[in-house]
Amino acid sequence: MPKRISLTHFLIDEQRAGRVSADLRLLIEVVARSVKTISVTVSKGALAGALGEAGTENVQGEAQKKLDVIANEILLQANEWGGHLAAMASEEVETVHQIPFDYPKGGYLLLFDPLDGSSNIDVNVTIGTIFSVLRNPQTKDKDPTEADFLQPGRDQVAAGYATYGPSTQLVLTVGGGVHGFTLDREMGSFIYTHPFMTVPAETCEYSINASNARFWEAPVQRYIAELQQGKDGPRGSDFNMRWIASMVADVHRVLTRGGIFMYPFDEKCREKGGKLRLMYEANPMAMLIEQAGGAATTGRGRILDIIPERLHQRVPVILGSRTEVERVTSYHLDPPS
Repeated sequence: MPKRISLTHFLIDEQRAGRVSADLRLLIEVVARSVKTISVTVSKGALAGALGEAGTENVQGEAQKKLDVIANEILLQANEWGGHLAAMASEEVETVHQIPFDYPKGGYLLLFDPLDGSSNIDVNVTIGTIFSVLRNPQTKDKDPTEADFLQPGRDQVAAGYATYGPSTQLVLTVGGGVHGFTLDREMGSFIYTHPFMTVPAETCEYSINASNARFWEAPVQRYIAELQQGKDGPRGSDFNMRWIASMVADVHRVLTRGGIFMYPFDEKCREKGGKLRLMYEANPMAMLIEQAGGAATTGRGRILDIIPERLHQRVPVILGSRTEVERVTSYHLDPPS
């Protein structure tokens, strides 16, 4: 039988090679343990009384599901006491979550979307967790503020996501490619199953919420119209649309077999600046896609170059196979006269 390499084994090898610090390795392992706990709760569903509305709203003004709240608490509590974090920020909470005073502090900041795609929870569709790691610019004797989190995505030291579907998978980058791990439920360990994941440069699949078509800007309408014309249009090829409405699931498909994922700027989200959150969704996914050989833009510029203005900032997102992302970006930057 081929040798089975665990996540811990993989991370120790990365540490020995000088690609991760001991604290970053421990931080990722704690996040992975949190993912296993969330996975168990998600898999039980109604049996655990975890389905339905929580009766509360998050900072975005969105109704929280019970599992949103549960997953958020699992991540916060698991990461408070290890000594590798200076502070955390969650999509579900308005302000920075400080490490309790009686716990040691480390040199990293953790941001996360505890349960992406939660609108799909009650219909048993794949959902996930997304996370991002930054260095703490402050000394350990000072509590980080929101300003300390407002670093461009290119400064991330690690990013990843987990999918809770037929299997639970953890996809990770520490800046040296993208690596996938599958949870062995009997052993309780993540096993290295997808080394050096890459996004094919070209694709025949696209992912977008077509119900918003009437709100799209002209460059996106032009691009999607060309895809829909198939072999009879200017692209000379048929394209298939895939839309799960769970970013982590849609991006995982793109990362696994190619494609382009789009949640572009439109009239519905004009006042908010976009639909998806820069710090919790766009930045970590952009880092993963770029590390896998793809591209990620807002339509007008590279996502990882954006200087954040606020913790819960929203942006347009276009990412995936490089050829397609560059094409739709060119339509934004050089529209027809």
